[in-house]
Amino acid sequence: MSFEIVETAAGNLVEVHATGKLTKEAYEAFVPMTEAKIAEQGKIRILFVMHDFHGWDAGAAWEDIKFDLKHFKDIERLGIVGETKWQKGMSVFCRPFTTAKIQYFDVADLEQAREWIQE
Repeated sequence: MSFEIVETAAGNLVEVHATGKLTKEAYEAFVPMTEAKIAEQGKIRILFVMHDFHGWDAGAAWEDIKFDLKHFKDIERLGIVGETKWQKGMSVFCRPFTTAKIQYFDVADLEQAREWIQE
């Protein structure tokens, strides 16, 4: 599993790159940094970029559910960048768990996703 939080110039943007299967340990890095952004910026935007991504293990799935419930209204936009049909389906699956505008982009359209997330 590879999990990287990419620094961006936009203060309210969190860009995450995930490969393999996410674990609970990834959330131990993601949650504090993201909650600090929320405290500092108010609503934030997340760009979640997947490459050879295989989902979440049970611990990570639970951490994701807890994060989504706690921050239901704190995410303004969620851009999902992926490579497969099931990853595209995540953009529909996520809708009940957030008030964010959600958009899916194919990995070939990463720059377009970055433009959309900052509009």
